[in-house]
Amino acid sequence: MTMKTRFAAPWMLLTALLGLAGCSIVPAPQADLTRYYVLTGSPLVTAAPPADHGLRLGLKKIKLAPYLQKGSIVVRRGENELAYHDVARWAEPLADNIAQLVRHRLLADGRVGRVFTEGFPFDQERDYDVAISINRCEGAHQAGATVTRFSAVIEITAPSAEGRLVARRIFSPRETPWDGRDFGALVQALSSAVDALGDDVVAALPVK
Repeated sequence: MTMKTRFAAPWMLLTALLGLAGCSIVPAPQADLTRYYVLTGSPLVTAAPPADHGLRLGLKKIKLAPYLQKGSIVVRRGENELAYHDVARWAEPLADNIAQLVRHRLLADGRVGRVFTEGFPFDQERDYDVAISINRCEGAHQAGATVTRFSAVIEITAPSAEGRLVARRIFSPRETPWDGRDFGALVQALSSAVDALGDDVVAALPVK
């Protein structure tokens, strides 16, 4: 064996070992466990096409409590701790999703002819504007129980009277049980709460 060969062999072996080590430390690709969810309305509620008769409503942009704006489904622990679940996310902005369902419910009411969304057209008068602020929309662990929790404030104003407040309601349906693991079940329960919110908005509309 020549001197050159004696020195080359250890380097070749070292290179091979480093190559094998490099292969072993590259992590295997991980499956994406993220799941995306949307709120869905009741199939029993059918929106009518816009009509020239009936109330003309303006639906303002839904306001969310700041902690609900992160895109992840929230689970509250006690009153002060929030857990954001990155593997359980909203598939679209939560405020837009709620607005779609509320608008659909309003158009299903026989008294409502049109529902405009903000920004409102300048050439269309409105009888009332509807503003909704969402304060809770989440799962919750509290006092040994796991539940779904939803609450909102509804305000109806008359734009023709410089935004005079004509109705204000606090909507807070009863908490419903949740197993703390099935996010699909949590979203379905929150969907039912948003359906009930739409019903409450309809009930708050002044009679004309």
